[in-house]
Amino acid sequence: MSETFFPLNDLLRRKLQTGLTILGLSLSVGSTVFLLLFADRMGFEVSLKVEGSLTMGLSSIFSNFLVFIALLVFMAGAAVTSFMSFMMMGQRVRDIGLLRAAGCPSDVLFGYFFNELMLITLASCLLGSVLGIVADLASTGLFSAMGLEVARKNPNLWLVLLVFAIFLVFALVLGTKPILSATRVSPAEAMSPMHYLGLTKETASRVIPASNFTVRMAIRNLSRYMSVTFRVVLCLTIVFVLVTVAIAGGIIAEQTTMGWVENPLSKDVVLVAHTDMCNQYTLLLSRFRGPQELAPLNYTAEEYSVSQAMLRQLNQTTGVMGIDPRLVIMQNITEVSGYVYDNDTQSTVAVGDSRRGDSLVVGVDPDSVTGNWFMEGEFLKENRLGNAVIGDSLALKMFKQPLVEGVMLMNANFHVVGLCVDPINNGKITYIHIRDLESLCGISGPNIVLVKLDPLADRLDVLNRLKSVVAGLNGKFEVLELREVVEKNTGFLGYVWSEVVTIPLFALAAAAFCLTDYVALTTSQQKVEFGILRAVGARPREVLKIITAQNVTVLLSSFGAGVAVGLMLTLLFLIQKPFVSAYGLLEIFGGMLSVLTVTFAFSLYPSIRFSRKPALELIQEP
Repeated sequence: MSETFFPLNDLLRRKLQTGLTILGLSLSVGSTVFLLLFADRMGFEVSLKVEGSLTMGLSSIFSNFLVFIALLVFMAGAAVTSFMSFMMMGQRVRDIGLLRAAGCPSDVLFGYFFNELMLITLASCLLGSVLGIVADLASTGLFSAMGLEVARKNPNLWLVLLVFAIFLVFALVLGTKPILSATRVSPAEAMSPMHYLGLTKETASRVIPASNFTVRMAIRNLSRYMSVTFRVVLCLTIVFVLVTVAIAGGIIAEQTTMGWVENPLSKDVVLVAHTDMCNQYTLLLSRFRGPQELAPLNYTAEEYSVSQAMLRQLNQTTGVMGIDPRLVIMQNITEVSGYVYDNDTQSTVAVGDSRRGDSLVVGVDPDSVTGNWFMEGEFLKENRLGNAVIGDSLALKMFKQPLVEGVMLMNANFHVVGLCVDPINNGKITYIHIRDLESLCGISGPNIVLVKLDPLADRLDVLNRLKSVVAGLNGKFEVLELREVVEKNTGFLGYVWSEVVTIPLFALAAAAFCLTDYVALTTSQQKVEFGILRAVGARPREVLKIITAQNVTVLLSSFGAGVAVGLMLTLLFLIQKPFVSAYGLLEIFGGMLSVLTVTFAFSLYPSIRFSRKPALELIQEP
């Protein structure tokens, strides 16, 4: 019983250190659990299912982002676990020296402190697993409350168990090493900070003026405790890399991909078509957020055709900048193999197969299109028939090398000249010239019209004019505002990215606790020298300034390195052709400044608490 209760009572006696260690480890476990559960619900699942949310191209970007974040989360968790284990034993080596001096055997000491490690690790892993599950359930509830569709299923407990086991073993392995090292030292070494904190001889600094006493003292103390300082800087740097990738990278990715989703259908565009076509088009756009059951519809029916008289009237309406007539059908398409030259075999090799799939086929006039797509390759040209541009979901699902292959539609072959990201029909879309599609369908004229409004005109007034024109020509046609559907699509995408931004908050809190623990330990080892400063007349605020300078030096060095590496990884590997607005830059700056401020604030509590202690209490040895 004593072997169990003595370690427990000892941990309870050290409430601050025990609490910081448990919270730090728990948040590391919780962030990993939440990430994997969120990825299972939103990320890795949608990347494998074209029928799910997001186009396959966006799903692939999102999943790659989550994989990278997962790697960084685990690295941050490992760094926090390693640092907390080191700090926990760093605070106990003096106790070990006293026990060794009293004749306690090394194996008994090891068992005693290993029981403490086991209690802390089990409590941390259990608490972290619960936090991760609660965060995942809260995230799902927020999705539903905002009217966004999300896969509803119970948390994957096998993932939770896997994370629990990995962190339990990892923490025990990392924690056992410092225990073994500490129990093998001699009592004299254990009583000396020179040993267990890696205290080194201070080096003379010629860079900082002698008059700057506060900075000189801070640099001197950091250089003396080089081992523990290096550990905390490394730990914080990894966490700041994670935070930078998640916050800066998440905001850049959000704005970039939102542009891809918004630009094909501008907010200044309205749809003019038969009521049935309007309803169908709305469902096709909504497929970006999840599966939508389409009603059977004969797209080529004569009643859906837009008359030339309506086209002229729409184009002549005051406040209209242009019209984009389109012919839209749902059709089965077939992959057509292409040929590339193989340098190894010195011969032409066929690329592709004959995969088949359904696609929304849209005939457009290239000179009249109102949209703007994120492209690989090029869009259709007015004087070039027989070409096609396909959506990213079709490209990833049906084609091997799309830009060297073709697509067959109604027994006619088209060369693929471009790939585009388009939310309609969840990226399963094929654009060809309207004259090509009219020839294949045997009809003349579009079945929908996208009307671009003048953004400077009175929108309501222009809409009323359009509705009056349409009602006068055909009572079964209507003018449909697409802004609401577009905003729902971008809102869904934005909320998905916002979840990514929140993931590192667990790791950030864990890093803040690491910094707090670091400050508490290093200041406790500087009690005598700070006590002497107080005894010769230094005020508490002077001591606080020195400790704050130490904290700022550690924090800024790790923050600068973490931000630099995080931005480099984001821009080089995660986002193609990144775009960020001035407002986005302000968001990134504000977010990172908040991260730095909050982390620094955590270091103030032990600093202020220490600086206010009486000089006599500081000088007295523990």
